[in-house]
Amino acid sequence: MPIRRAKDLDTLYTEVDDYDLVIVPDAPFASALNRRLDSPQFGSFAITPRRLAAGRRERAEDRLAFLEVVDRTDHDWQAVAYAVGNVIQCWEQQGRLDAILEYDAYVDTTTREVVDIMADLRTTSKQLTEYTVDDEQSVAVVGSDQLTTLERSILPDEFDRIDPFTAESFDYPEFHVFESATDIVTALVDTITAADAEHVAVVLDSGSEYSSLVESALEAADVPFYGGPGFVDDPHHRAFVRLLRLGFRGPETTVGDLRPVLSQLGIDVPIDHNEKRLESVDADGIDWVREFCASLDERTFADVLGAYATKAGIELSRFDDELRELGIGDNRVTSDGVDRLAYYLQTYDIPVDRTNEGVLLVDAKSSAYVDRPVVFHLGMGKDWTHSAPKRPWVDSQTQFERYIGNFQRLLQSGDDQYYLVQDTVGGEPVTPCLYFSDLLEDDFGRFSDLETVDHRRRPRSGGSGFDREPIDVNRETVETISQSSLNSYVNSPREYFFSRLVDSPDRERFVEGTLFHDFAEFYVNHPDVVATADRSDLVDVMLEDVDPFITAADEPLRRRKYRIGLETIVAYLDEYGPESDETDFLTPTTGRGENCFAAYFGEPIDSPLTERWFEDESLGLKGKIDLVRTPDQLLDYKSGSKKRAATIVKRAAVDPPADTPNFQAALYLTYYRAIRPDEPLEITFFHFLETIDDVITGEAELDETLTTVTYYPFTFDEYVGSRDAYETLLDGYNDCQETFEDFGYSAYSDLMSQLTFPDTTEKAALRASEFAEEFTAAVDVGTSEDVDAEKGADQAIRALNGVRKRTFFCEDLDAFEAFVEERLEELNRRRVGEERFPVDGPAGEPNYRRIDNRDLLLEGESDD
Repeated sequence: MPIRRAKDLDTLYTEVDDYDLVIVPDAPFASALNRRLDSPQFGSFAITPRRLAAGRRERAEDRLAFLEVVDRTDHDWQAVAYAVGNVIQCWEQQGRLDAILEYDAYVDTTTREVVDIMADLRTTSKQLTEYTVDDEQSVAVVGSDQLTTLERSILPDEFDRIDPFTAESFDYPEFHVFESATDIVTALVDTITAADAEHVAVVLDSGSEYSSLVESALEAADVPFYGGPGFVDDPHHRAFVRLLRLGFRGPETTVGDLRPVLSQLGIDVPIDHNEKRLESVDADGIDWVREFCASLDERTFADVLGAYATKAGIELSRFDDELRELGIGDNRVTSDGVDRLAYYLQTYDIPVDRTNEGVLLVDAKSSAYVDRPVVFHLGMGKDWTHSAPKRPWVDSQTQFERYIGNFQRLLQSGDDQYYLVQDTVGGEPVTPCLYFSDLLEDDFGRFSDLETVDHRRRPRSGGSGFDREPIDVNRETVETISQSSLNSYVNSPREYFFSRLVDSPDRERFVEGTLFHDFAEFYVNHPDVVATADRSDLVDVMLEDVDPFITAADEPLRRRKYRIGLETIVAYLDEYGPESDETDFLTPTTGRGENCFAAYFGEPIDSPLTERWFEDESLGLKGKIDLVRTPDQLLDYKSGSKKRAATIVKRAAVDPPADTPNFQAALYLTYYRAIRPDEPLEITFFHFLETIDDVITGEAELDETLTTVTYYPFTFDEYVGSRDAYETLLDGYNDCQETFEDFGYSAYSDLMSQLTFPDTTEKAALRASEFAEEFTAAVDVGTSEDVDAEKGADQAIRALNGVRKRTFFCEDLDAFEAFVEERLEELNRRRVGEERFPVDGPAGEPNYRRIDNRDLLLEGESDD
């Protein structure tokens, strides 16, 4: 069915102005009709059933009933809220307070007591039950099908029904499509001034990001507004409850957990401390928070609220009133009590004093009519769709008709309507409000399938989009990039950009990793000092640095982990210690900073082989080498889980980049081959915690901690015909070994010089290739019948492909060099504003598990 056109207010007023009483389904609609009265009216004219029966503004009877029940009984608060909600809803749908008792599945002791107590309360529903409109009045009902059973119970036997819709359809306006919620709110605020705020309404989902964005933007622009944030949305109310909850969390509470509270209290703690335990941080203002949390269970709710208000320098009298009304102001604070308070605040709308001036903010699911000349509808996604109550006393079809009728009226509110939407969020299409599928005849799945105006930014080269003013500033060019920065940039250029702008906290894994690196560096320089030191003292040195991140309960496991890690590093360096004397290609400083073990023992670090910083502008690369073990082998310490050589090579791919890019091996070997050209090189990753479980059982093997990746200074095509490749086949599977021992190296070399190994690394594609067919046929002809040449050839192809997948060849690092050059040129263009830093990297959508600043990424933005 199409969207039915709603009658304008002037037309409706003309139809009803001769009636004594006009009953309408919602209060804003009634107010709008009343404002059109052209003569004094005694008593009510346009009014809702509830307002008519109560004779005053409606009160939240669910909250009133809840407060009364918890005051008169000892039932669980959640059980009371559940029962009150069911009783009121059933009463609304069936017209009787005790109707709930006919549904056995929803009746228990709490429900029965709620019914008994509500029978004595002067609620609006009770007044509706008792009220009847005077038959002597002429009565018109606008949209009678929008009234509930209880609301219709007040109607006289005779009344006139007024349809709020015409027989015509509503030609809805175009959807204005933006890239992000921020762009929508920016466009909105750019069109509103304080002078015209009284003429504007904004309809949105109050639980969405639009709500907070709009409120913040209007406040920043000094544009008055009302109807938005409620009692629970007050920043100090939220901060106070959060502080109470964290006060019972114990020693695991971190500074980051308290950051919103600290902000409201005006306590400035550096972000470095975010991931540290509260009790371990010494900063201005933190002592007050610690003392507040420590004394919680000794004080009453009213006391702690007063303490918070004093510290914040504000008045919280309305919150204090609510504590008294709940009857808990003088109760001692407990964890359960805090949970109950938090549940109550999240469940019920607490009345707040509002100044009804400025832009009207309207929740899309609580209103059906907005009486403002200009109405902006924001988002309009599936969150605008009501979830019909799944209760046996609710007629779902009737309820749906009410919802969709209200939705049609809401779409047409105002003289001018503007629909501001996003087409995608997080790379996924935004699903329009589900009512559209019943109302629009067009076949659509997203907003861009409908009539739209596109406000998404486009590159200036395309001749459209937003122009940018050039800024005449000097900017430093990025000449080199580290492996970690390259990983971040390739995963998401915008994440890389924000990581340069936003301070990040100290993190446990980084601190812990640095400690192990410091120990390894110190041991290479002073093995004799470590040999005579007590291992427990070394562990204590580490625990002192990580103490802010761990609890006392964690210490025994950490102590064991650190001891095993240190002993594994010692065992490795004793057996595979550095043999290199090559030092002149590296800078003379480590670049890491103070070594904590060197400081502890008072010994210098002077080995030219450990923690060596390099930077090469010709290659665009920089980094830090943990250990130059031999002239042709670098070593890197890893505290994480072990990766296979094939995985390391795969993650260094550039065409296209991997889902989890990691260019460390490729970057270090690329730099190293510039120093030692035409030589095979290796980088070994030493995962010193890999065998921690095996150490405990006495079965640890050092070789299980090592992954070595090799670089060959020739192409893979050159390799496959070499003696090394042939020897690899002789060291492989049985059939492969027997086949190529029989075939011989000379025949193998001649054959490979005539064939080209396919580019693909896919097993199935290799087996189906022309190369595999010719290779197998030639091997079969050149070997005796005693060997299984077909199987041996297949194993040979797999073995050679395996070498390619776990090894870097000349063409791989050449491609990596070109890739780095392209990324640096691209990065510098973006830094000077020639193009944006997109969310997506070269491989497409980023791996969000590697995003630290996700709240700053406007997902769904086009990168075009």
